[in-house]
Amino acid sequence: MPATLIDGSALAAATLDRIAAEVRAGVDAGLRPPCIATVLVGGDPASHTYVRMKVRRAQAAGLATRRVDLPDTTTTERLLTTIQALSADPEIDGILLQHPVPPQVDERAAFEAIAADKDVDGVTFASFARMAEGSGGFASATPGGILRLLDEYGVELPGIEAVVVGQGPILGRPLSALLAAHGATVTSCHVLTKDLRSHVERAELLVSAVGRPGLIPGDWVRPGAVVIDAGYDHGKGDVDFETAKERAALITPVPGGVGPMTIATLLDQTVQAWRTHV
Repeated sequence: MPATLIDGSALAAATLDRIAAEVRAGVDAGLRPPCIATVLVGGDPASHTYVRMKVRRAQAAGLATRRVDLPDTTTTERLLTTIQALSADPEIDGILLQHPVPPQVDERAAFEAIAADKDVDGVTFASFARMAEGSGGFASATPGGILRLLDEYGVELPGIEAVVVGQGPILGRPLSALLAAHGATVTSCHVLTKDLRSHVERAELLVSAVGRPGLIPGDWVRPGAVVIDAGYDHGKGDVDFETAKERAALITPVPGGVGPMTIATLLDQTVQAWRTHV
């Protein structure tokens, strides 16, 4: 029997509807709307597209937005000054630094300049530590969205054999920590992993976050597994979908699976921050 599709678009739409209702109620009660600031450095076309999409979704849900675009020549010092000013602004509830930044900029220093209570994208070391300890704070947006999808579809994480393919600082590593904090037994695979197939074949929960189409053949998927494909390259995921869907119990399509929940989680966490600021 083919796998049940995990519909990230539907859950994201429901999340955004809930956010919009909460924001309307707050504004009707005399509160200012929540505000997310986006910071974009340089002219990368894909980054501009992503920021426009996030701003559009935020505004559709009733959030205010403040967009800060900086030139390719921006220095680390200028970016830090910009982020520090946004962190100190009482009208700003969340800050999103679109990555990647140009090579002359220290991206990690820029992330760390975001105030902890406004780190709605979950990119600071403080957020990562709290997430890994399961002690609250803001989750990295894509891993947080994945956890919401798993919860929506009734996937029980305590004791599950989870394999995460990819160790990127924005997705793979924080997701591994988040799954472990929820009781999963996690194997974290990467470019140096030997015999990747053997790890994938035993996964009850497989998450791939590499961005290399066809990296994981569908016949590697364990029968009855849950497959979360968070890789994306020109509309294709890491996992051979057509074969994998005949073996998995649950699987995300690409697109329409993980992606929509990233923005929904980002905005939901902005509203969480807003509740503490107004």
